[in-house]
Amino acid sequence: MDYSPALMTDMYEYTMLDATLRDGTTNRKCVFEVYTRHLPEGRRYGVTAGTGRILDALERFHLDDEDLRFLSDRKVVSPETIKWLENYRFSGSIKGYREGEMFFPNSPILQVEGTFGECTLLETLVLSILNYDSAVASAASRMVSAAKDRPCMDMGGRRTNEWAAVAAARAAVIGGFKGTANLLAAQMYGLKAIGTAAHCFTLVHDSERDAFASQIAALGKNTTLLVDTYNIEEAVKTAVEVAGPELGGIRIDSGDLASLAQRVRNQLDALGATNTKITVTNDLDEYALAALQTAPVDSYGVGTMLVTGSGAPTCAMVYKLTERENADGVMQPVAKKSKDKASIPGRKLAYRSYEYNLADCEHVISGSEDALAAYEPKDGWKDLLVDYVDHGQINPQYQGHDAIMAAHEYRARALAELPITAQSLMKGEPVIPTETTVL
Repeated sequence: MDYSPALMTDMYEYTMLDATLRDGTTNRKCVFEVYTRHLPEGRRYGVTAGTGRILDALERFHLDDEDLRFLSDRKVVSPETIKWLENYRFSGSIKGYREGEMFFPNSPILQVEGTFGECTLLETLVLSILNYDSAVASAASRMVSAAKDRPCMDMGGRRTNEWAAVAAARAAVIGGFKGTANLLAAQMYGLKAIGTAAHCFTLVHDSERDAFASQIAALGKNTTLLVDTYNIEEAVKTAVEVAGPELGGIRIDSGDLASLAQRVRNQLDALGATNTKITVTNDLDEYALAALQTAPVDSYGVGTMLVTGSGAPTCAMVYKLTERENADGVMQPVAKKSKDKASIPGRKLAYRSYEYNLADCEHVISGSEDALAAYEPKDGWKDLLVDYVDHGQINPQYQGHDAIMAAHEYRARALAELPITAQSLMKGEPVIPTETTVL
């Protein structure tokens, strides 16, 4: 689908641009910040994901003649604003947490610096990507922890919007998953693609044996056969008869997965198929995966609960103005004082401190540009911010397949640096506190 990311906005972003062009404040320098006031109830940490997609969208964030005509015909903005938009390209700077990094309440996940006009247009796009992708990556990370060393695969494409499915596949890999059933995601991001056959494949054949023989003829003995269409015990017996003991794997998609996996493992071993792997699917979440830890399962396919954030489909991130140029040309910290929605003024630095090689606190330092430049963190603190965009120039290090795999590996290291209670599925407070210092 050919579309402009510059229209993936709420209308008020353009009406604000129009008004500030009229009153002369459009070009005031500003700093916007993305953060969340709280984690989903009971969660111990969040996982940052989606920044690479923001960079991809930013490359195409401009309006063509058709887009401008739409804004003009709908009278969203004035002719003067249409003229301003003709040459729009983001020329500001962006820094933030890298993909795969853990975040907590008030973590400055992303900071966008530029003029008010160019920064305000990015709000909806930035939030829609970060909120969803981080929710999926956070859920995926919890699932991977619950699965221990057994790989998890994304099978959620049929349980969400078609474009969300592609984003979810990418975010799931950042969160620790090993592959996806979604071919578009695999093509776009170079991800491992997985998949063999569904129940309809068995049903279209005259017998289960015919279906298995057909699949093996097409895909080889290393394929995975779905064995719960009729009777699992009979299906496993037939599968080994058709493929021999070299059968690659079987998949169970219904029933009491733990007890069925145990029976099937014993049956496979008795039939000589000792190396045949067992994959289970069927509405799994992190709690179901934890319950299967002692079962002889080799891998998992996860769908609905992955692409819906396992009950937390958004991270409640917000995009707030924290510093702006005043009428005298001086940068001035600003903040909301709304009840239960107050923000922390000023641009931010972010660090994580450690004791005995375990994270013990998230440190957010707020202040003027000069004050932050002079700030010296304590020895051993890790700087959590990276530069994504420098005066309009995107750092390609954070885009593409290699960036996704780097984030995949980084998440595992970052999680290992947190206290072990971070991996608990019991509800609790964030695993480390966030301390904010205003200089």
